[in-house]
Amino acid sequence: MPRIGTRKLHFMLQARLASHTISIGRDYLFNLLRDHHLLVRQRKRKAYTTNSRHWMRKYDNLIKTLSIQCPEQLWVSDITYVRMNQQWGYLSLITDAFSRKIMGYSFRTDLSTEGCVDALKMALDSRIYPQQSLIHHSDRGSQYCSSAYTHLLIQHNIAISMTQSGDPYENALAERINGIIKTEFNLNHCPYGFEQTKKKIHQAINTYNSIRPHASCNYLTPEEAHKQKGKLLRKWKNYTSNKKTIKTYV
Repeated sequence: MPRIGTRKLHFMLQARLASHTISIGRDYLFNLLRDHHLLVRQRKRKAYTTNSRHWMRKYDNLIKTLSIQCPEQLWVSDITYVRMNQQWGYLSLITDAFSRKIMGYSFRTDLSTEGCVDALKMALDSRIYPQQSLIHHSDRGSQYCSSAYTHLLIQHNIAISMTQSGDPYENALAERINGIIKTEFNLNHCPYGFEQTKKKIHQAINTYNSIRPHASCNYLTPEEAHKQKGKLLRKWKNYTSNKKTIKTYV
């Protein structure tokens, strides 16, 4: 996890530091990393992966007032780009909103529906609570509105929910997971070919699911959180820096 956030790094180091009777506070760790030029620099984006100007049916947003109580109650989906050595790749992700576990993914060199369908099939095979009522939420991109995708959802009795505008906040969790995978695992620009990048993505998602703690899940890993029931304690807070309030949600 080459670009993991300092607060999560502080949490993960506690046991190791305690074994050496060392106590380091969060602010001290921030200053220590800053002095050694090790703080993570944020990158700017933007490449567009969504085409919502199409004739296919668009569904209503079902999750505006939804309270998430358990795993496999809500999945969020999105596509993000990955820049490789001499081409672009497109990563389709399906994430469980309760546990933040990436349930399914697919990496391709095109924006075809097949990538999203492959990610959905993997997510369906990964379910451990098949009797739980489930909602699938996405943007209004042509891939998610296609008959191949919606029929697969309907076949598995999964309710379909979509954003109602181009506002990324309507699918904020999916956008956030995109950012974590790309930013913390150095996938914004991979100096490799397709096959090597695909292997790196596979490793990153396995590490994300099994090792990275989430502040929104009581600092459990996604795999640990996926086995829990009831609301998880959220550890994120509002942090003030240079008179600006910064909220950390994941």
